[in-house]
Amino acid sequence: MARETFTSRLGFIATMIGVAVGLGNVWRFPYMVGRFGGAAFVLVYLLLALVIGVPALMAEWSLGRHTRRGSVGAFEAAGFPGGRKLGWLFFLAVTAATGYYSTAIGWVVYHALAQSAALLGSGFDPSAILPPEEGFSSSALALQLTFTSLVILGCLVVLLRGLRSGIERVSTVITPLLFLILVVLVVRGLTLPGGAEGVSWFFLKFEPGDLNAAVVMAALGQVVFSLALGGTFMVVYGSYLEDGESLRAGAVWTVLGDTGAGLLAGLAIFPAVFALGLEPGSGPGLIFETLPRVFERMPAGHFFGLLFFTALAGAAYLSAVAAFEVLVVGLMDNTNLERRQAAWLVAGVVLLFAVPPMINLRIFIPWDLTFGTGFQTFGAFVAALTVGWALSRGEALRQLSEDPATEAATSTSTRLLYLWIRFVVPGAILVVGTWWLLTEVLGIVGSV
Repeated sequence: MARETFTSRLGFIATMIGVAVGLGNVWRFPYMVGRFGGAAFVLVYLLLALVIGVPALMAEWSLGRHTRRGSVGAFEAAGFPGGRKLGWLFFLAVTAATGYYSTAIGWVVYHALAQSAALLGSGFDPSAILPPEEGFSSSALALQLTFTSLVILGCLVVLLRGLRSGIERVSTVITPLLFLILVVLVVRGLTLPGGAEGVSWFFLKFEPGDLNAAVVMAALGQVVFSLALGGTFMVVYGSYLEDGESLRAGAVWTVLGDTGAGLLAGLAIFPAVFALGLEPGSGPGLIFETLPRVFERMPAGHFFGLLFFTALAGAAYLSAVAAFEVLVVGLMDNTNLERRQAAWLVAGVVLLFAVPPMINLRIFIPWDLTFGTGFQTFGAFVAALTVGWALSRGEALRQLSEDPATEAATSTSTRLLYLWIRFVVPGAILVVGTWWLLTEVLGIVGSV
């Protein structure tokens, strides 16, 4: 079956930014900034996004474009030992991760509805959909099942239309709207009395003592997470790229858009948090617990709360569509299933995988750490190794060239980029993966 490609560079960039900008930017980035002290984390993150994120993104696109396959097939076709088994392992991990991710999007949609209800003079408790810390809540489970099913159906509407008529088209609409809403929220936050203190903390309050190994490791992990690296999403979307498309320009624009969304989210959140005297370092609950209190106390807060959760839902939705596309393409590439059959089968299986993490946070958080952070870091490591060591040197250089159709693959910049991907990128990812394993999983090294 012939591989679809993007219709335009604008569609390509909008889609890639839409894939990267998700809960990782509008939810995870702000709370990571809060957890790791503000400006120091932001500074390190920006640096690592350029020196590690850009080349790692190019490597995954190179792998997809060269093989014209998703992760199930790409590693094998590129010559990585055990590549087919690894591809199916990543397929399973994405299935499990898409389940809990769809559930989290359901939380966001429910919070948006709560803001709408409050705006109309009624209201309900948005936290009713959140799973309990431990134990079991039948009402929370019922709400989560309902809204997760709606999220999955929403993804199916786009997936069934394919790349150009579905994914690319919806991305070119939602991505600009996301940035527009974030800008409106930034302006509102900056006009609140005391909001400037949040900006100062976010960008300017930097002390050398704030910069430590934990901050660097957290920032690098956030780069991997927020850019949707992991040998899955970006490999599939790379398989849709034209042979003459410049990966460098696309990677730079994607990283700038992705990072810009995270910064705008921070500017939308922290001025309001500081203006109302709340705690910026409240961790994962920053969005679902702290911000609803902010909107309750802010003039016209429910309107801005609706805008915020709508933007968050849109960002997360595009990333969820990308996750489903990884699975649909995996089945289409390796079975006789057509897109419609594969999409409905994936939807049913993902919904089943979504149920366990709905029960309580004692299941949800380890599920996230394992199938999200753990496998995503491992997949990014394998993808960089594949391009740097398994793919033939000549083909890797050709894919990484500024203009693969005309530029000599032996140019100095291309050769330096290839060496950087071969040695530095996998080394950096290996370090952050090891740190995550020691701190978050094994608890051998004390985490922050």
